[in-house]
Amino acid sequence: MKIVVLVKEVPDTYGDRKLNLETGLADRGASDTVLDEIGERALEVALSYADANADTEVVVLSMSPESAAATVRKGLAMGASSAVQLVDEALAGADLGLTAEALAAALQHIGYDLVIAGNESTDGSGGVLPAMIAELLDVPNATSLNSVEIADGEVRGERASDHGTMQVTAALPAVISITERLPDARFPNFKGIMAAKKKPFETLSLSELGVDADSTEASRSIMISLGEKPPRTAGTKIVDEGDAGERLAEYLVQNRLA
Repeated sequence: MKIVVLVKEVPDTYGDRKLNLETGLADRGASDTVLDEIGERALEVALSYADANADTEVVVLSMSPESAAATVRKGLAMGASSAVQLVDEALAGADLGLTAEALAAALQHIGYDLVIAGNESTDGSGGVLPAMIAELLDVPNATSLNSVEIADGEVRGERASDHGTMQVTAALPAVISITERLPDARFPNFKGIMAAKKKPFETLSLSELGVDADSTEASRSIMISLGEKPPRTAGTKIVDEGDAGERLAEYLVQNRLA
């Protein structure tokens, strides 16, 4: 069994996240960067399976700038067998279409039985990348799973809906995405951190994968404008002078909240 886990370096959610107003890209100097928590949870799913199945290979795959190599290595320290980082200047500011195309090509290069990703990253929050990758690879896709079971050439899990839960099954090879309902990731220990330095770490470029970032065959997004998030303004304050109930009801009606 070969499981590839998609991981991503993102600005720390506890820091001050900002956009560069000239480039439209995340300002990586504004806050610390970390491995996205949902990606760590996805890796935990793979590692937990590998703990019980010795013949399992777990690979972490990341499309990220060269500076993110140390962050990607955390996946090795946690227990992954190897890492692959897709690095190319042409990927700066890549939209979901190009990202999916590049990652799908990398997955074909690596080989896989199962691809595990988070349901959405904490920076872009696109929420569609796993499905786009599965479409490009022409394999089944099970999204937003709250539980995962891998067995007998298939992957099973539970997905929540507005009206209840459903059990979904997909034959391997497949792509799945998981939610934050899955367990927290393990912490790298000293032995894992030292072992990570000797594990295989491959760096790929778009040319090696045969992907053209400027191709017109696939849709590419065009950014037409951006601006800073407006500052929060104070809300309406109602002081009780004996008629607070009436004034509150009037406010709710006027704003179509009641």
